[in-house]
Amino acid sequence: MDAEAARAPRLPRRLLAWGVFVAAIAALNYSSRFTGSGHATNARQEVYSYSTFFGGIVIYGVWLGVVLLIVIDRFDLLAFRAPRRWGLALGGALAAIVAIFAWEGVVSFLPLPESPGKEQGLTPTHWEPTHAGAFAANLVLFAVVAPFVEELTFRGAGQSLLRFLGRVPSIVLVGLAFGVAHGLVEALLVLVPFGIALAWLRERTDSVVPGMIVHALFNGIALAAAVL
Repeated sequence: MDAEAARAPRLPRRLLAWGVFVAAIAALNYSSRFTGSGHATNARQEVYSYSTFFGGIVIYGVWLGVVLLIVIDRFDLLAFRAPRRWGLALGGALAAIVAIFAWEGVVSFLPLPESPGKEQGLTPTHWEPTHAGAFAANLVLFAVVAPFVEELTFRGAGQSLLRFLGRVPSIVLVGLAFGVAHGLVEALLVLVPFGIALAWLRERTDSVVPGMIVHALFNGIALAAAVL
C-alpha cells in the first residue's frame, strides 16, 4: 500500500500528459482533414507505396515512445498482459466484432456526405498486383502496428488513467478520445462506438490483447474488402 500511495500523486500528471498528447494527435489530424493536405487525389493509392509504410513506422515509433514515457515506471497501466480468461476474452471479442460490423451496416444507410469507411482516404479503389509487396507491407502497418500502438494508447494508458472516474465514464471517454484522435467527421459515427466496444472488452478482460486482435481484424478486413 505504501508504494501505491507514493505513486498516486503522479497519476494526475500522467493523465494531463496523455490528454495533451491525444489532443495534439487530434489537432494534427483535423488540420490535415480540413486543409486538404491529407486528401490528395491519389490518397487512396497510398497503400501501394513503400513510403507510406516507412513513414507510418516512424510515426508509430515516435507515438509509442511518447506513450511509454508517459507510463514510465508504471507499465502495468498499459494492461499489456494475458486476459484473465481466454474463453471470456474470445466470447467478448466475438460479441464486439458482431456489434461493430452490425453498427457499421446501420450507419451505411444514413444519408451522409461521405461514407465513414472512405473518409480517411486510405482504402484503395482497386487491386494493383504489381504493387503487392507494398500493399502487404502497409497491411502489416495498418492491421498490426497501428492496432498495437493505438490499443496501448487508448485502452491501455488512457483507460487506466481515467479509471478513477468509474468504469462507464472511462469507457465512454476513451471511446470519444479514440474517435476524435482520428481527425474525421462522418467516421466518428463508427469510430466512437468502435472505441467504446474495445474499451468495454478491455474492462471485461483486464487486458488490451483481445482488443488488439479485434482492432487488427477490423482494419485488415477493411483493407482486404476494398481490393476484392
